[in-house]
Amino acid sequence: MADLTPTPNRPGLHVSKPSPNAPATGSAVCHCEASATATSDSQVKALVEGYSANHGPAHHRTEARR
Repeated sequence: MADLTPTPNRPGLHVSKPSPNAPATGSAVCHCEASATATSDSQVKALVEGYSANHGPAHHRTEARR
């Protein structure tokens, strides 16, 4: 399986939850060089919400308005 962890050269968001009883883990890297990691279902949920609102897709919405 390919390594799906985001890097500065491949920015993005990766979330993993290997089983229903295991905690979720997540990592995010944006092309603006911001990065974050999270461990636990609630922290990963916050990571995804923050990344979606402020990085990744949010940068594309901002650039489209220019």
